[in-house]
Amino acid sequence: PYQRQQFGLLERVMISTLTTLPTCVFLFINGIMLFTLRSKPVFRETCRYILLYNLLFADTVQLAQSQIHFLLAVLRITVSYPVCAFLVNFTHLTAVISPLTLVVMPLERYVAVCYPLRHATIITIRNTGAAITVIWAISFLNIIIRTLLFLSLFEKLGKVEVKYLCSEISILLGTKSDHFDKAFTCIVVVAAGVAVIFSYIGVIVAARSASTDKALAFKARNTLLLNLMQLFLSLSSTIYYPLLVPLSVTVTRIVFVRIQNVFYLLFFILPRCLTSLIYGLRDQTIRPVLIYHLCCQLKCPVVEDKG
Repeated sequence: PYQRQQFGLLERVMISTLTTLPTCVFLFINGIMLFTLRSKPVFRETCRYILLYNLLFADTVQLAQSQIHFLLAVLRITVSYPVCAFLVNFTHLTAVISPLTLVVMPLERYVAVCYPLRHATIITIRNTGAAITVIWAISFLNIIIRTLLFLSLFEKLGKVEVKYLCSEISILLGTKSDHFDKAFTCIVVVAAGVAVIFSYIGVIVAARSASTDKALAFKARNTLLLNLMQLFLSLSSTIYYPLLVPLSVTVTRIVFVRIQNVFYLLFFILPRCLTSLIYGLRDQTIRPVLIYHLCCQLKCPVVEDKG
C-alpha cells in the first residue's frame, strides 16, 4: 500500500508538471499577444484586431480556468456543490465568447471583400464595440439561466462535497439544465458555422468578379478557413464530457484518470494555445511586433515601427 501510495503521488506530480508547464508557457505567449494588440494605434483602431483581442482574451481566461479545474482534480481538493457550480458556470462564461466572436469575425471579412466601399461605414469601432457587448450579454444570459436552474437544487446540495472532480459531470443540474445546455450549444455552433460558410461562399463568388481586389479576396478566403479551423478548435471542448461519461462507467478509475488527462491536453490546452500562434505569426502587421515583445526587446533585430 505504501509503494502504491508513493507511485500515485509521483504520478500526480508528473501529470501536474506536464500540464502546468506548457499552460504557463502559452499563458505567457497569450499575455504578450494581448499586450501587442493594445500596444499600437493600428491594432486599437482596427476592427478585426479588436475582435481578435476579444477572442484571444476569452481563450486565455478559459485556459487559466481549465488548468485550475484540472489541478483541483489532480490534487484531490474537494469543494461543495455551490462552489463547484460557480466555477463551472464561470468557465462557461468565457467558453461561449470564442464561438460567438467567430460569428462576427467572418462577417467582417465578408463585408471587406464584397462591399469594400461601404466597409468603413458598416464596420466601425462603435459597431464592433456593440457586437462585442452583445456577445458578452448573451454569454451572461446563458450563465444566469444556468444559475437559476441550479438554485432549485441548492438546498439539497448546499452542504454536500463534490467527489473526485469538480466538473459538469459532478454537478447534476437535472434534465432541464441538460436540455438547455444542448440547445444553447447547438444554436451557437450552427450560428458560427453558418456565418463562416456564408462568408466563405460570398468571398469565393466575389473573387470571380472583375471589380474585386483579387489579393484581398484571396487573403480573406484564407482567413475564413482559419476562422473555420479555429471554430472547430474552440468547440472541441464540447465533446470532452460526452466522451468521458461513457468511459467513466466502463473502465477502471486509474485508466479513466489517465484517459482524462490525455483528453484534457487535446481538447482544452491545445485549442486555446493555437489562437495566438495562428493569428499572430500569420498576420504581417502583428508578427514583427509580437516577436519583438516575445524577445523582451533583447537579442532581436530592430523592427520597423509600422504603427
